[in-house]
Amino acid sequence: MIKSDNFVFKAAFRIALVTGIILLLPLLAMQFTDEVVWDLSDFIVMGGLLLGVGLAYEFVARRSEKAVYQTAVGVGLAGAFLLFWVNGAVGIIGNEGQSANLMYGAVFAVGFIGSLMSHFKPRGMARTLFAAAFTQMLVPVISLFIWPPPVTSWAPGVFGVFVLNAFFAMLFVTSALLFRNAAREQSAA
Repeated sequence: MIKSDNFVFKAAFRIALVTGIILLLPLLAMQFTDEVVWDLSDFIVMGGLLLGVGLAYEFVARRSEKAVYQTAVGVGLAGAFLLFWVNGAVGIIGNEGQSANLMYGAVFAVGFIGSLMSHFKPRGMARTLFAAAFTQMLVPVISLFIWPPPVTSWAPGVFGVFVLNAFFAMLFVTSALLFRNAAREQSAA
């Protein structure tokens, strides 16, 4: 038990240290350019996000020693991280204040609830990530009906929004396929 607690402490410390180093980059950039303008809340949100993703990776990836499972976890979390960051910083549909962007919360809900329901087992995680990819692509379709382009800003354009959503969906599909391979490896063993 002491070994396990020591490992958890070391992993949390390492993640906190890496988070701090990453947060130094925008702080340093602010000293040399006016292009980067972060306030305290930006540092808190990004620090919490980086710390949360790092801890989530450690928690979930430790469930298997298989590299394909750990890679699947990393790709899925990277997709979720990027989706949150892009949507929060500039928005995907229009700008960050556009109501349609709140619908992306459904992608996170599907991922979180599906992960818990599957107990992080590879087969269930594959289904969860496929469902997250489907939900990702469903958001702009539903938004197109509720907030049509002439009435609402769809910067970078309807096509651009669908391409951006396809990028995130492909990250989730890639993770799902990796989880499916991990499930096959597990059942073959």
